[in-house]
Amino acid sequence: MILVVTLNPALDVTHHVEGADWAGVNRPHAVHARAGGKGLNVARTLRALDRPVTVTGLAGGPAGQALASELAAEGIGVDLTPIAAETRRTFTVADSATGQAALFNEPGPPVSAQEYQQFMTSYTEALAGSAAVVLSGSLPLQLPDDAYAGLIAAAVAAGVPAILDTSGAALSAGLGAGPAIVKPNLAELEALTGPSLRGTGGADLARVERAARLVIARGAGAVAVSLGADGLLAVAPDGCWHARPPAQVQGNPTGAGDAVVAGLADSLVAGRSWAERLRHAVALGSAAAAAPVAGEFAAEDYERLLPDVRVSACMAGRQG
Repeated sequence: MILVVTLNPALDVTHHVEGADWAGVNRPHAVHARAGGKGLNVARTLRALDRPVTVTGLAGGPAGQALASELAAEGIGVDLTPIAAETRRTFTVADSATGQAALFNEPGPPVSAQEYQQFMTSYTEALAGSAAVVLSGSLPLQLPDDAYAGLIAAAVAAGVPAILDTSGAALSAGLGAGPAIVKPNLAELEALTGPSLRGTGGADLARVERAARLVIARGAGAVAVSLGADGLLAVAPDGCWHARPPAQVQGNPTGAGDAVVAGLADSLVAGRSWAERLRHAVALGSAAAAAPVAGEFAAEDYERLLPDVRVSACMAGRQG
């Protein structure tokens, strides 16, 4: 079983429009509302891969109750600690005319020390039956920046590999606790390491590799960097690999990075090589981007894309 930690889940609302008018009135041709947030997108993808998965974290109010009920109905294990404050909402406007999407994310609810201690007790117990743990998304209000670091340390003590997908201070603080894999995107890696990692034609892969090795030096076991249309670059102590999707996928990128995280977690538990992990993760991310709703993908899209994902050793790594 893979344990997915979602400390700041959300009710995701997606509005689909054709040609958004940002100074006027828009009438969406489709609206989807569902339990969401990064961790739930990861959990749904793992469930679609037939991987047993349980979601743990914090949820409150009617939205939190609806979220738990929805997940249970989808066959996902639910172990959410109730809190007094209301679970947050996120809004996405997906424009089919441009292939772009704008996201509006509310901050999370406040969490008391007693509520978090109740969650920690539940989390520690759940680790005993877990093959891996995914810690994904932002932190709610009043939790310290090192909250994920504490959860990773508990996982390491229990012998459970942890995958961390967050940003900012929470990402920086979590590195020293020893996550097996961290998955920043390019902007998050730049914020973590300082200098620009971009060249004239997009990501500078040699710079990205060097920055990822700095992250490993701070305590991460490996780093997998999302590069958008340029795919995924992974750096581990014994190598560096770059995986490219077969073609640029138009659609809603919300949830694509979460599908990548799910692919990495699934492959970690399955014992796949890094090359196969990246092939699996990039095909899942591309299939998720083509789906209309975050947290979903079409199996036929995944199967079509998988054989054409190109994986190669990094040039910088070859040159030593």
